[in-house]
Amino acid sequence: MASYDITIIGGGIVGLATGLFISRRFPQYKLLILEKEAEPAHHQTGHNSGVIHSGIYYKPGSFKAQFTKAGNQSMVEFCQEHALPYEVCGKVIVATKPAELPLLENLFNRGQANGLKVKKLSPEQVGEYEPHVRCLGGIHVSTSGIVNYKLVCQKYAELIQAQGGEIKFNHRVSGIATQANGHSLVTNQGDFFSRFLINCGGLQSDRLAKMAGIKPDAKIVPFRGEYYELKPEKRYLVKGLIYPVPNPAFPFLGVHFTRMIDGSIHAGPNAVLSLKREGYRKTDFDWGDFTEVMAYAGFWKLVGKHWQEGLQEIIRSFSKAAFVRSLQELIPEVTADDIVPNPAGVRAQALKNDGALVEDFLIVPGPNSLQVLNAPSPAATASLEIGKAIAAQVPTL
Repeated sequence: MASYDITIIGGGIVGLATGLFISRRFPQYKLLILEKEAEPAHHQTGHNSGVIHSGIYYKPGSFKAQFTKAGNQSMVEFCQEHALPYEVCGKVIVATKPAELPLLENLFNRGQANGLKVKKLSPEQVGEYEPHVRCLGGIHVSTSGIVNYKLVCQKYAELIQAQGGEIKFNHRVSGIATQANGHSLVTNQGDFFSRFLINCGGLQSDRLAKMAGIKPDAKIVPFRGEYYELKPEKRYLVKGLIYPVPNPAFPFLGVHFTRMIDGSIHAGPNAVLSLKREGYRKTDFDWGDFTEVMAYAGFWKLVGKHWQEGLQEIIRSFSKAAFVRSLQELIPEVTADDIVPNPAGVRAQALKNDGALVEDFLIVPGPNSLQVLNAPSPAATASLEIGKAIAAQVPTL
């Protein structure tokens, strides 16, 4: 059985960023990253919107607020250092209904509390940034940007390997035996021993934690976010990033427009329960994944609180016309003929037993281990800061 000092399960952006900082902090240790897919960033990271977030949405003092603001800068610096394509294009967040104006004001105040460069905009000023948007008011966030996170992950992986770390793809962990001196890991391609274990398994993180003997007070519930894309001849409608005012009681940011680093314009996402943990299509279904969610009391408590919002998300999933109506609240000119379906993503959202969503990043220590049990958006933006923080928690072995 091959033996390592530190093993990370998961080759998404958080696992790779963690590996990058561990290989720098502990160059004398043998580092292994196990990824069940054939490539890095295959799941959440490879299906996200590519936005470098600012940190405006998150509770002041939270890990999300701190790590996202710092991560925004460190991600830009990383792209500059390694000649990766990126752009700090800024974004507008707009209110389209009178009831949203107080929420917009609250968001502006939160941005200031988080130390961000935010500016209030009149409807006319919003039009200077985004001429096709119709709204009652807005906020401009200057530090938001765009990048290709798959390319970022490839660079993380290159640097880890250059520093002596090993990355093994197509290695699915199916068992973990925790012992006094470390962990024995069972995979489909042989067994490994590791003195210290870090779980960055994303959509599978709660299951991996249970394998390691940790009983988290939360379960991963997968939410699929479906996107459309503007046809090339309609890209002129969007210059940068256009977001609505989010519902503060709902963990998603609402249907928005995102210019990608390749110039394409994505519209979405909605947020519907995925019937499979890694189910990117409406037809994807896994009986075990489905029954696990249906049997979870926390899920039904969540439904009881948010059934109206959830129903609207389901309607948008099955009705292109309803999806278009959401887009038209931001840009009235958009029509059903202007958009075509685009690949969906799945968000790994940790949900507590009482039906409360885990709002912040969640890293739980265990015996000779660290379990990353909630790292959805904006984890890609914050990845370098999360990786640095995790590496700092690893003891000298």
